[in-house]
Amino acid sequence: MKSRELRKLSDEKLVELYEDKKQDLYVMREQRRTGELKDTNALRRTRRDVARILTIQRERQLAAALAQSDKQ
Repeated sequence: MKSRELRKLSDEKLVELYEDKKQDLYVMREQRRTGELKDTNALRRTRRDVARILTIQRERQLAAALAQSDKQ
């Protein structure tokens, strides 16, 4: 998933997507451990998606904190 697609999502949707991706990572790690994982690049793509989601969440937190400090 691309960053610009993720930025269009609401905070609640980002949290849901993050939880889904973390679950996918767990399943893929177990599949890799048992030798069942066919697409090894999917693990890498999912890890990067998780990182993108966390980055966007952090950007939003910082923007909100900055907006709040500007009000004071």
